[in-house]
Amino acid sequence: MPGPARAPEPPLVPAPTRVRRRSVVASAAALSLAALGGVAGCSVPAPRRKATAADPAPGLAIGGSRRAQLMQIAAHPDDDLYFMNPDGQRMLDAGVPLVSVYVSAGEHDGKNHVPGRGRTNTPADRPAYSSARHQGLRQSYAEAVGLPRFTPWIKDVVTLRGGRRAEINTLNNGARRVELIFLNLPMHTPRRWMALPALWSDRALELRTVLAADSPVRKADTYDYDQLVDVLAGLMEAYRPTVIHTLDPDPDIQHSDEKKRKFDSEQPGYSDHGDHTAVASFSWAAMVRRVAEATAGGGTVPAFAVTAFRGYYNRHWPKNLPSAVLREKAGHLVPYGGDASWQCGNPSGCGDYGVGGDRPLKNVKGWVRATHYRHPGAGPAVVPGADGRLAAYGVLGLRAVRWRETAPGSGLWGEPEDLGGGPLAPALGSATLPDGRVLLFGLRFSALGGHGGPNHREIVLLEQRSPGGKFLAWKGLDNPERGDDRGRRIGVPVAVAAPDGRVHLFVRNADKGVSTRVRRADGTWDRWRALPGDAEVQDGLRALVDARGRVHLFAAGREEIRHWADGVEDAPLPGAGDPVAAVATAAAVEVYFRAPAAAKLLTVPATGGRPRTASFDGYGAVTAAADARGTVLVGRDLRGRVQLRRDGALHTRTQGVVALGDSALHLTPQGAVAVGLGADAHPWAWRPEQGARG
Repeated sequence: MPGPARAPEPPLVPAPTRVRRRSVVASAAALSLAALGGVAGCSVPAPRRKATAADPAPGLAIGGSRRAQLMQIAAHPDDDLYFMNPDGQRMLDAGVPLVSVYVSAGEHDGKNHVPGRGRTNTPADRPAYSSARHQGLRQSYAEAVGLPRFTPWIKDVVTLRGGRRAEINTLNNGARRVELIFLNLPMHTPRRWMALPALWSDRALELRTVLAADSPVRKADTYDYDQLVDVLAGLMEAYRPTVIHTLDPDPDIQHSDEKKRKFDSEQPGYSDHGDHTAVASFSWAAMVRRVAEATAGGGTVPAFAVTAFRGYYNRHWPKNLPSAVLREKAGHLVPYGGDASWQCGNPSGCGDYGVGGDRPLKNVKGWVRATHYRHPGAGPAVVPGADGRLAAYGVLGLRAVRWRETAPGSGLWGEPEDLGGGPLAPALGSATLPDGRVLLFGLRFSALGGHGGPNHREIVLLEQRSPGGKFLAWKGLDNPERGDDRGRRIGVPVAVAAPDGRVHLFVRNADKGVSTRVRRADGTWDRWRALPGDAEVQDGLRALVDARGRVHLFAAGREEIRHWADGVEDAPLPGAGDPVAAVATAAAVEVYFRAPAAAKLLTVPATGGRPRTASFDGYGAVTAAADARGTVLVGRDLRGRVQLRRDGALHTRTQGVVALGDSALHLTPQGAVAVGLGADAHPWAWRPEQGARG
């Protein structure tokens, strides 16, 4: 985020600017550092050098060392603390090394406002304010790895693609390692327009970096559109992350009056800051380029998973962090905000003072009180094979992949098989036909263009040719919205197969309702249509078929859980802070959810009634499944560990690589199996009922 509430924000639209046009021409040597290409069907704006296209077909080799590495890409210092935690902290606690890249200098108007002092008494000093925010990050991450907040860091200069230079700060504490890289592009152009959205919109623009006070970088660099994409792709090549955290490239449409919009620091028409959207878009363009470069000439697909986090969206939707998790998350902002009285050794300041103390918790915008995913999903799609082995489907390197167990029940997985289809959002939907064939559904970035280029999303389908066998070619299912602007707002697909052979597909639409499309038993599709009802819902839809063959859909709304049965809206249920879970038994459909900001899991019949406690405290979404023995639940405890409950017994996963996001659940005659993706970009399987500790 750009910083605490200050003076009214300047216009957040990239208006026609008079920013200095290109005056520096990159050298031929710099341009030859990496080739540029496009993943099948995704257009990145044409570069000023010869492009190398990635092979669009499935079947590419997938690389990866299984050495976990987290990369965070933020617009401002503190975006990671506000929007990506506690996920980042959980990985850091597990010993996953972290590199965090900050694109802007975070200099805003240059005033590091001390609460209680008048704004007119605060001098404007952009280099000093940028430096103070960097110091705040050092203080926060020092405590995050278990060291005193004023622990000295190694400050150095890293040379990036094109010969550009950036400040890098490094800190180690045993197995924990943090690196902070400050690109320091300006937040505003000389005419006060938003610099990063302008850079995304107009390739001819060029921005000069801000030199933070006391930085080892002594000379400013310049960036245009292509050069920023290239620098980010180069950092991905250098660090080879297995997990990339980004912001939201496609925020919700949000129409607020001008006074409220400026107070919320949001761009006109959308529920996020313009810098967040621009940097997220640059990040996705860089990931596309990274894959294209790596696969050019027969290279391997880099194995990385992606999580995109919502930003100012948190202001508008239910808060989902219970008090224990919230205290921990907000606690990392205390050393970041710092205090003017601290003796930290940085002459320019000891943090972002407007964020210090308990101010994040008191901020009415409530950004810190939630952590929401842009593309929520219920873990990998898990399908049993005829030979007893499980297959898990997910997304690596922006492409669909399949893993298979090495042997039935082994809990070990072979190498991923590339299914192509990218660039895809991180979550896949799936359905299994009555004959055992699998359908996979993805949200595809079919065009990702800056400088006024196309920015198109579509739902795509991959259909299995035979049970357990190969797949047909990817097929586009269009978009329920018309036009790129509305089409970018859709959610990830969720599907379910009905006993009559039809497949029901659902996505959240631009109006925050639900659109659906049905595949008939003969394989043909009807048109997209909106489900009835005017209530707005969050992404993370849940669909199931009950014992009578009826198709149910559940979605967490602003104040209630919305429920449709066979396309007809039913009575709403009590509100939830996260996507809900639901199971169908022979007698009823039960819904599992957590109330906003609550740790206790509740359950209620889909027909309504008084919620009951399910004895499964934690946070985040849960996954549920049922068989003749009863209902099984899997989710996260308050420390972020995977936990599973069955027959009153609660199991906690205490070994193995740290899990990413939510987990899938599969029931076998031998017991329940939780399956998820780890920070090493490889699946894990946990069978606690068979004595496995994970």
